[in-house]
Order: sequence, then C-alpha cells, then structure tokens
Amino acid sequence: MAPSLAIEVNGMKFENPFVLGSGPPGTNARVIARSYDLGWGGMVCKTISLDASKVINTNPRYGKLRSREKGEVVGFENIELISDRPFDAWLDDLRQLKKNYPSKILIASIMEEYRKEAWQEITRRVQETGIDGFELNLSCPHGLPERKMGMAMGENPDMVEEVTGWVMEVAKKPVWAKMTPNVGNPATPALAAIKGGANGISTINTILSVIGVDLKTLRPMPTVEGYTVPGGYSGQAVKPIALRHVMEIARAKPGVEISGIGGIETGRDAAEFMLMGASTVQICTGAMLRGYEIIDELKADLTAFMASHNFENLRQFIGKSLEYFSTHHDLVDRQKANREKTAAARGAVRAGKDAETWQGQIAKETDELAAN
Repeated sequence: MAPSLAIEVNGMKFENPFVLGSGPPGTNARVIARSYDLGWGGMVCKTISLDASKVINTNPRYGKLRSREKGEVVGFENIELISDRPFDAWLDDLRQLKKNYPSKILIASIMEEYRKEAWQEITRRVQETGIDGFELNLSCPHGLPERKMGMAMGENPDMVEEVTGWVMEVAKKPVWAKMTPNVGNPATPALAAIKGGANGISTINTILSVIGVDLKTLRPMPTVEGYTVPGGYSGQAVKPIALRHVMEIARAKPGVEISGIGGIETGRDAAEFMLMGASTVQICTGAMLRGYEIIDELKADLTAFMASHNFENLRQFIGKSLEYFSTHHDLVDRQKANREKTAAARGAVRAGKDAETWQGQIAKETDELAAN
C-alpha cells in the first residue's frame, strides 16, 4: 500500500502537503484553478488589502542570481508589491473558487495598515467568501513600510501579538501568521503570534537583499529608471536559512503547525522541512521557474522517500530530526566520549592480540620441550 500524502492541519484537510505560496502563482482565480486541476494540495492567494489603489508595481521588478558553472537560477529577488487588483474583484474570485473547488484548500493572504478596524473588516469580509483559512502577511520585506505594513509590523513582537489578536477576535477560520526571516531570533515574533491566538505559523517570507550590481552601468538591480530598492530574496539559495527558522520555531513551541517555505523545489526538499517540524510546505519561486506541473514530481519524490523509510503517513516523520539538535558543548562532550570509547576498544583488541601471541609462544615452547 502506497504511503498517504493526505494531512489535516488546523481542521483543514489537504490531499497532499504541497501548497502554492502567496505571490505571482496565485494572482487570480484562473491561475489558482489551474493549480487545483494539476493536483496541488492547496493555495495561498496573492496578498490582498482593502485598498488596492495605493499599490503600483514597477517594471522590471525581478532579478536572478545564476550559478557560475551551469547558469541555473539559484537565487531570485523581487520588488513586487501585494496584489493591485480591486478588493471586490478578489472577493468574487474567492467565492467562485470555493464554489467550483469545494474540497480544495484555499487560504487568503491578507495585509493591512496598523489599524484594528481595517484588519477586522478585511477578515470579516474575506471569510464570508467561504475560504478555508487566513495567512496574515506580517513579513513582506519591501514596499509600504511607511504604512507599517509587512516586515515593519512583523519585526515587532508586540505589534505581531496585537494584530494577531485583532484578527482572532473576528476570525472563524484557522489563522496562520507569516513570519519574516529578517530578525535575530525567529522564535520571538512567532511566539508572539501564537500568544495572540494564531493557529499556525508560515515561515519564511523572503530575505531583504540586493541581488547584484550591473558592472557596465554601475546600477544596482533590478534597475528601474536607473534606481532600485532592496527586495525579497528567494529560491534554492535560501533553503538552509529557512530550515533553520522552521527548526527554531518548532523547538520553541512543540506541536505548533508550521507551513515551511523557502527554496523548496523537490519532494526531498519538502521531506527535510517536515523532518524539521513543518506539516505543510509552500512553493512559490520554484513553481514560477519550473512551472506548476512540478507537482507530479513533488508528490512522487515525497512518496518515494516515505516508502524508503516505511512511513505510512506524514505525521510519522514530522519533526523527527529535531531531537538531534544540541549545543556545541554537548557535541564536544559526545565526541570526546566516543573517542575514549574507541580508544578503549582498540586497546582491548591490542591486548587480546598480545595475549594470543603470548599464548601461542607458550604453546610452541611446550611442544618443543615435549619433542626433546
């Protein structure tokens, strides 16, 4: 019997743990429907707000970091803002998607200014569409900081707890808080969100970065009319950082549901995030670069991993590798103890061989005496 990829998280039943993350892959109902048809387990729509008129995206807004040898994209930066589509259009899309795909998981990513009435209004109006859950974007690293949106909010634990609490007062659906990696201790804002009532944590959002400089023009990229701003870094290169953040949060709050994000492009990548404590994984840049069709490969890879370890379901290995993290002092003690044990074992072997040699010599001399 093949391993099961189905999992229930905060009451939401995912047919598989692969979720398209918030961003260009979920920019409208048409592309979201296509992801469902292809077999993705869920979708977090592009972040929406009550007033999209203030959102004006530039062009270009993407930058790529390529490997020196093969030229493949290993890092990706974007300065794209949240959705610029009218809020009412989004409500229509969400409502239609739940009508056409009632069993598929649809999570609404929402972001608002630092005002209680705004957060509660968007929560009430969006959940009326029938969506399955919310993801609070408290972590976008660029754009709109003057309105205390995104990372400007998420790097402040007190604000994270307060805003999450506002949403939880009116939310009737599960709520995940999406965390920024642009902080010292990733567990601090995550624990604040949980204290505010969040049902789960999504991590990580993109890393504030500068992708590079054009050495011909001396302009940083992506260049817009000769200028730029730092943007969000994603792709394969951020995976080690994302794994560490998932691990830190999972250890700080055992049992919390985590949706792991950052550099996931294969089912084996997903398995690593789950071993660190994630119960679902989100993929955005990987799907943009390789196409939505990678879902078949993702599912096959993860199924093969599970079969190789005789895991029948996802819960059997979620967080399984966390117990192997320790302190440097403990690693030193363990290595010292192992070396002493090995040395003692080698000494015993040598002693045994010496004893065998000695016994052999005695036997030889005894035989010689008997012969004479």
